[in-house]
Amino acid sequence: MKKQLLYSFSCFAIALLLSSCGSNKGGVSSKTGIPYADKNNKTYGSFAVASKYKRAPGPGLIPIEGGVLVVGGSAIEVPGVEPNIYNYKRQVTVPSFYMDETEVSNTDWLEYLHWIRTSYPEDREYYYNELPDTLVWRRALSYNEPYVDNYLRHPAYRDYPVVGVSWEQASRFCEWRTSQANEYILRQKGILTDYKTLAASNKSGGGNTTTGTTTAARPDKPFNTDAYLNGQYDDKGRNAPKDYNAKAGASVGAAGGRGGNAVPTRNATLEDGVIMQPYRLPTEAEWEYAALGLIGNTEYENINQNKIYPWNGLGVSSAAKKTRGLVQANFKRAPGDYMGVGGSLNDKADLTAPVRYYAPNDFGLYNMAGNVNEWVNDVYRTGTFTDAEAFNPYRGNQFQDKQLADAANGKIALDKYGKPIKENAYSGKKLTWAEKQALAKRADSIAKSPDPKAMVTSYQADERGYRDRQNKLLNEEGVSLVNDKSRVYKGGSWNDMAYWLNPATRRFLQQDEASAEIGFRCAMTMLGAPEISTAGKRNFKQIKEKPFNPRR
Repeated sequence: MKKQLLYSFSCFAIALLLSSCGSNKGGVSSKTGIPYADKNNKTYGSFAVASKYKRAPGPGLIPIEGGVLVVGGSAIEVPGVEPNIYNYKRQVTVPSFYMDETEVSNTDWLEYLHWIRTSYPEDREYYYNELPDTLVWRRALSYNEPYVDNYLRHPAYRDYPVVGVSWEQASRFCEWRTSQANEYILRQKGILTDYKTLAASNKSGGGNTTTGTTTAARPDKPFNTDAYLNGQYDDKGRNAPKDYNAKAGASVGAAGGRGGNAVPTRNATLEDGVIMQPYRLPTEAEWEYAALGLIGNTEYENINQNKIYPWNGLGVSSAAKKTRGLVQANFKRAPGDYMGVGGSLNDKADLTAPVRYYAPNDFGLYNMAGNVNEWVNDVYRTGTFTDAEAFNPYRGNQFQDKQLADAANGKIALDKYGKPIKENAYSGKKLTWAEKQALAKRADSIAKSPDPKAMVTSYQADERGYRDRQNKLLNEEGVSLVNDKSRVYKGGSWNDMAYWLNPATRRFLQQDEASAEIGFRCAMTMLGAPEISTAGKRNFKQIKEKPFNPRR
């Protein structure tokens, strides 16, 4: 009996050893049975799959679980007014996304300006173009000069929302923030050369960074996410992903390690799950959904109480015991009343207030009503929500492609700041290889011609220009102020009455103009499952696939 047990145990141990030796922690293809490439399987040609992806918001962002929204549903009904194109109400679905907890502050913008000054010290034009227009504070019959000089830069206002930025400037800030945040993640993880090594290189004054037996060339231009993903930013740190598919004899970078068996490295890719999605301005539907914050009033898909403002109740004063009677947002309570009576100021602010002041809404977002209006991504039209799609409605698509510098090897054209040069999309479908090569040659010849704008796309982004039904309606009775550069802003400001605090209200301004009453916050697309937390919720069980065993 003992011998039989010993024999059974020995067979089990051998089987376990064999299975562990042949196991692949990276997984096995359920369709071909071939193990995915990882440190246990370095076979050339094997497919690598990210196995440790964990979804998380970018710096400063809060996850917003999406759902159904009646756009315009929180709008205050005006007795005696017939429903019309201005009183839009329509049920749409907003997918889950991320949104900034606060408005972008003066400190945040000064960080942007500091980066420009240190990265391009000789480029005065770049720095000047990104300066907010502080003259928005200037009034002919008001003494606002102290704000012109101090509001952006003085530490007294460091936590206040930045104003005087156009929609265009805000969009460029989002692009810069994307690359800065991604670079920080990659350097902290050692996928790019880490900051300590870069600092050592700066002290030595050398062109290369050397640590131990590895050497990494210092980048000669600032990091850009798109250029990096396209392989046009060569900087590999100690923890750069291993390139198990590199051909024999491929060079080993800084992360290659020591010894003759070192594995070459590569840039991280989207498939690795390390690179964040781009920061951007929120769509109008996303902004309205996030501001209303009905998640706190919802149970089993039943909305127990609707809202007019980002807080519950019909009034603007707090009902909480510790803050009872205090105004819950920064706005103009009556004509000429910006702050209340001395000794008992109503909203504790004269102009703007700090970005983390007042109570957040049920999503945890601050100042979604009052303080400053906020730019959203949409082009303004009165009838956007009668025309737009029911899922993720948006008007403002400008479909563009990254301009090719070399179609044969896929290199994209970069401007002097290392950013991809964009051009209008030429088709709504994937081009054939021959069409793409011909298009690249045509683009190159036109770029060398006296008129670079000669190349015009035949693919329309959305119903704008001569196809725009709304523009035609607006122009029937005269000249309209609405055009393709009209962008929506929402939320109300320190200079607005309570009506504009309603999340459904909307106004517009030209995208290259600025105001002392408009700031912004960023958003980010959420990928994958829309449900943020499954804790305590009913769910279908996900069954793990069975590994393929060719020896069976």
